[in-house]
Parts: sequence; C-alpha cells; structure tokens
Amino acid sequence: MTHSSTNAGPTAPAEPGTGPGRPALVLLFLCLADLMVVLDATIVNVALPSMESGLGMSQNSLQWVVNVYALLFGGFLILNGRLGDVFGRKRLLLAGVVVFTAASVLNGLATDAWVLIVGRGLQGLGGAMIAPAGLSIINTSFQDTSMRTKALAAWSSIAAAGGALGLLLGGLLTTTLSWHWIFFVNIPIGVAVLLGSRLIPDSRTEAGDRSVDVFGATTVTGGLLLLVLMLSNGDSWGWSSARTLGVAGAAAVLLAAFAVSSLRGRAPIVPFGIFRIRSLAVADLVLLMLTSGIFSMFFFSALYLQHVLDYSPLRAGLAFLPAAVGVMAGAGLAQPVMGKLGPVPVGTTGLGLGAVGMVLLSRLPSAGSYAGDLLPGLLTLSVGLGVAFVPITLLATSGVPQRDAGLASGLYQTVQQIGGALGLAVLSTLAARRAADDLEHGGAAAAAQVAGFRSAFAGGAVILALGAVLFVALLRKRHVEPVLQQTAAPAPADATG
Repeated sequence: MTHSSTNAGPTAPAEPGTGPGRPALVLLFLCLADLMVVLDATIVNVALPSMESGLGMSQNSLQWVVNVYALLFGGFLILNGRLGDVFGRKRLLLAGVVVFTAASVLNGLATDAWVLIVGRGLQGLGGAMIAPAGLSIINTSFQDTSMRTKALAAWSSIAAAGGALGLLLGGLLTTTLSWHWIFFVNIPIGVAVLLGSRLIPDSRTEAGDRSVDVFGATTVTGGLLLLVLMLSNGDSWGWSSARTLGVAGAAAVLLAAFAVSSLRGRAPIVPFGIFRIRSLAVADLVLLMLTSGIFSMFFFSALYLQHVLDYSPLRAGLAFLPAAVGVMAGAGLAQPVMGKLGPVPVGTTGLGLGAVGMVLLSRLPSAGSYAGDLLPGLLTLSVGLGVAFVPITLLATSGVPQRDAGLASGLYQTVQQIGGALGLAVLSTLAARRAADDLEHGGAAAAAQVAGFRSAFAGGAVILALGAVLFVALLRKRHVEPVLQQTAAPAPADATG
C-alpha cells in the first residue's frame, strides 16, 4: 500500500499492518460519515406527507424524493469505488461529505419541488462517494485482527440500524420542528467529519495503475440506473407496459455491453475474475437477499403502524427504536461468537432468525396491537439482521488484494441498493395483488390491505430462508480460510497495492 505522504497529500496514514494511530477516533468519523448516508435512505419516509402539502407536490413527483436518491446512489457506487482505488480513498470520502452536506443545505432550504428532487439526487451522488471509500479505508487500515473485527462490527451496526434510526429521527424532527430539519441534521455531522479528517488514513493503488475504464463505467452506471428506475416504477407503469419493457430492454443492452467490455477490456472497472473469490461472490449473493428483506420490513411495518394502528409520524418513528437496538445488539453478539464458530454458522443463524421474524410478521391481524403483534416479529428480525450483517460484510469485503478494496466495497454497497429495490418491487407487487384479490372477493379495504402486508412478509421469509440455505450450501472451510488468514495477522505490504 502506498503512503499518502507520497501520493495523496500531506496527511500520512499509519504504517501498514498496525492500523491508524487513533483507531477509535478514526472509526468514529468514518461511521459518522456513513451514518449520514444510511439515515437519508429512510429519514424522508415519515416526512413525505408534510413535504407533499408544504411544497404542493403531486403524488408522482413525491415518489422521486425517494427514487432519485436510490437511483444515483446505486448507479455510481462501482465507479466511485474504482475512483477511490486510483485517486485516493480519503480524497473521495471527503469530496462525498462535501457534496452530501451541501445538498442537505439545499434540501433544507427548498421551497420548490424541483429543488428538493435535485438536492436528493446530489445526496445520492455524495453517498455513492462516501460509502465505498469509508469501507475501503477500514479494510486497508484496520489490519490487526481485533481492531478490524471491531471496526467491521461497528460499521455493520450503523449500516443495519440506520434504516430504523432514520424512521425515528424523521418522525421526531418532522413532528417537533419541520420536515426541513431532517436535512439540516446532516450539517453538523458533515462538519464534524471534515474537521476530523486529518486523523483519517489514506490509501490507493500504486501510482502506475491509474487507469479508469470509462466505457465500462458508463455502461454499468447507466444500466444500473435504468434497472433501479424500472424496479422503482414498474408497479405504477405496469410491469408489461411498453415503458417498463423499454427501460428494462435498454438496461439489458447497457449491462450486456458492460459485460462484453469487462471480458475483453485490458483494465475493466469490474474484473470478473474477482467473482472467482467464492467467499465474496456468495456473500454478495446472500446480501442481495438480506437487503430485500430489510427494505420490505421497514416499508410495510411503517404502513401498518400509520394506516392500521393510526400512529403519528413521531409515534411511528419511536416504534422502530427497539428494532435499532436489536440490530446493534445482534451485531455486537456476532463479533465474539464469530471468532469461535466462524462466519458461516453465525451468518446462517442470523438469516434464520430473520426468516423467523418475517414469519411472525406474516401473522399480523387486521385489528392488532404494537406490543402483542408487531413488536415480537420486529425484534426477532432486527436481531437476526444484526447477527447476519457482520459475517456477510467480512466475507464480501475481505480476502481481496488491497488494490481491489474499493471495487469490493463498491460491489457490496451496490448489491445492497439493488437488493433493496428488487425485494421491495417484488414484494410490493405481491402485496398489491393479494389486496386486490381480497377486495374482489368482498373483503373490507382495511382487511385487504393487511392481507397484502402478510403476503409480503411471508415472501420476505422465503427470501431470507433461501439466503441461509445458499450460505451453507455454497461455502466451505477452504473458501473462508483465506479471509480468516488475512484478517488474523497484519498483511505484508502488497507490491501491487
């Protein structure tokens, strides 16, 4: 690994193999940066009605407050992961914090719908810079076994619990102040990260390897943007409509062009050879299924709280606090247990708990209660998610050469977004069809809506259970051993990175 004193400016990182000089503070600032990104994926959800009335937005334009963030975040992750490898991960991280913080100011001051939508897109772009850079810095800096495991556990806790915390803060700020403050809250976080940036170590690939696959970056980013666009809007457009099929076809063409370029190019942005690392490939596949469950759980639980139990935004946000605690508790529990049992048994157990939680949620009654009906499934699922995220993160981002750390992180983050969009699209369609069937058979509107929720949760249980089966079936000790060896002792300086 090349020192930043020679390639990335005046701030020099700790020596390779020893980790940063002040690991607790470094980890704090990295997690704060990631917290902004994770929170803003869900913090707007409970504030959408207030935005709609305050800015006079139509239902169609309102959906873009959520969709444009996911589109630009998911579409630019892999490109930014590679840029961090080439030009410096710290530089990319700080640029992302600046973009994200500035966009938050723009959103908080917005008085027109188009300004808010543009600002949300800029937040997504900034988040796509922060996420892969931050995770890459952890993987290239915290090389001591104990420090690295703790750092990944902390990062996993933020990533997994941020959705619930976003709903909590969104409800609290919208009710007590106004929806503008769900964006202003990012300003002190961004300023704190920038002020503490001198402590954050830097890393990049060797100076001679600075090529960027522009064609590959353009096609994969465009293809993913169109894919997420189709998944986000297919239900409203109609899955068999000309628009949906046209966007899907364009996405397929771009992704096929990207695949051809990656197979034939000299320095592709995503060398397909990285998927020969079985631990990374399986972890990303299982992560796709795990995030499908997370997005749908928060989405449908929020609807159940506000539409069925008639909770206010603040009360609905508070109702998710136990889920945030459960995720962090699960991640904390996974850390020491993984050292004894290994990542595969721990990850499988977490996915199994998540599936059980989904089954419990699939039994929600039409006239239920929070404590007796929603909370047991919510807690079981959240603990399972926390347990599963730690080993999945380890396997998806470790065991690769340092020159590919940004690529692995970009793939990890991209899979999260694509998995969430795919899962929510599929399960929303399932819920809508079940509700429509109940209405056709004379069911009441409220009961039909809850029946749709139950079907979505049951579908989520199947997805998580399948993820657990694949985790066990596709990974063997020989696949996991290189990752454990890499994280068990300081790695020697890599001549290629």
